[in-house]
Amino acid sequence: MEGVGRAVTTPEFEGITFHEVLCKSALNRLPESSAMPFSWTINPYRGCTHACTYCFARSSHEYLEFDAGGDFDTQIVVKTNLVSVLKKELRRASWRGDPVALGTNTDPYQRAEGRYRLMPGVIGALAGAGSPISILTKGTLLRRDLPLLATAATTVPVQLSVSLALLDTDLQASLEPGAPKPSARLELIRSIAEAGFDCHVMVAPVVPYLTDDAASLRGLFAAIAEAGAATASVQALNLTGRYRGWYLSWLAEHHPALVRRYRQLYGSTGRVSAEYRNHLRSRVAPLLEEHGLTRLEDPYAEPPPRPARRVDGAVAPDLQAALF
Repeated sequence: MEGVGRAVTTPEFEGITFHEVLCKSALNRLPESSAMPFSWTINPYRGCTHACTYCFARSSHEYLEFDAGGDFDTQIVVKTNLVSVLKKELRRASWRGDPVALGTNTDPYQRAEGRYRLMPGVIGALAGAGSPISILTKGTLLRRDLPLLATAATTVPVQLSVSLALLDTDLQASLEPGAPKPSARLELIRSIAEAGFDCHVMVAPVVPYLTDDAASLRGLFAAIAEAGAATASVQALNLTGRYRGWYLSWLAEHHPALVRRYRQLYGSTGRVSAEYRNHLRSRVAPLLEEHGLTRLEDPYAEPPPRPARRVDGAVAPDLQAALF
């Protein structure tokens, strides 16, 4: 890898190697064909200690001559000069204050952020340049930066999103062994809401035959709403990249009876069948209605205004949900 400074191991991160690199650029531009509501992203880290078996970003680790399996979980690339490079890029006359998203590839609030503290500098630089900020994370470390994000929100739009797709702690520990527990992420949602933000929740991925039963989804939506989330979106698991093999290996080890069903469900494309997507949509829609949640066809549309509803005797904000 170009720009490698050193490889670091420390006792508090047992089994993890940090590869400190000097990046040439901080901002990544998405293709014009992208359907995302933003054009620019920032990835402070490559690889992720959350170690989610289903993570689509695993494939990107192979570009660094690491494998998409164990290396993705343990060989973490850190762009140590990210903030200084970002500030330089934002000072260019061509920069127009476009929205910038973080957490679109690997998590900016994974455990490494506790050591390297890149995000405060990123947030300050983007806010100072007038660029709207969106962050998607599983990492409860985001709570550390809520005061800074609240300050940034006085000058630019700030969207905070939490990824949470299941409440079963045993299954979560197997699927996402390095990620914070569901209860911790619910408390993060609560903290974000209490800080004055409309917290979005990504219920993704919904894992076929493991997390898609009505009871699990009903309990999840109820918990998200009670925690104070403002919006949510739902997406089924897809297996379209080279990470498919890693996930199917996990499935064969932990749930071998499902392997044949997955081969039928995903076929050769790795994209979950349209029949399943429609089936999931039909199952989720009545659950959203049951919990007083509004379904949005467009996950990026502004939700219609709705009155607050009561949860356990207290007024709580409504949860808007999207299926896509």
